[in-house]
Amino acid sequence: MTEWYSKLREYFPEREMKSEAQMKILFSDKETYKRETGPEHVLIYLEKEDFIFVDYILISGKYRGNGMGSTLISRLKKKNKPILLEVEPITPSDPDSKKRVQFYERNSFKKANSIIYQRRHVITDELNDMDIFYWSPERKNEEWVFSKMREVYTEVHSYKAADVYDKEMQKVTEVLSIKEDNWSVAK
Repeated sequence: MTEWYSKLREYFPEREMKSEAQMKILFSDKETYKRETGPEHVLIYLEKEDFIFVDYILISGKYRGNGMGSTLISRLKKKNKPILLEVEPITPSDPDSKKRVQFYERNSFKKANSIIYQRRHVITDELNDMDIFYWSPERKNEEWVFSKMREVYTEVHSYKAADVYDKEMQKVTEVLSIKEDNWSVAK
């Protein structure tokens, strides 16, 4: 197991992890799927022409709270593209969940309240319920965010899953849906 993958496995729950094999396929097949690593961080993201999706961002324990996460986010913002990411909802059983949400809010991310994102892990079958957060240098509505998250699910999360896991992933229509008819607009 590679060092960067080991760091991710130590921090992220299994229901949020792709296999190392799937991630290596993504890195080899897609120039747009990128990895930055250092002793203090792992950043994995998809960079499309019109948006960035942060798949994983990890600041190692002793480096947390020193601004490294904000520095990485600022570097992505300088690309002048909307940024999308998935965040675990705040739960009392995980005190860090509130810190993560507050971190993104401090970095001007908005929660896409209209989007429901629930998927079952392809191996563990655990339900993974996530909130979608986004930042944009220009106004984008949640309908736009929803369409890009559908792309992300197809191009990243379920990419070659049948080859890797010998099992099909859920269809995007089973994973992503809309909570209400009115869409919010990020300011």
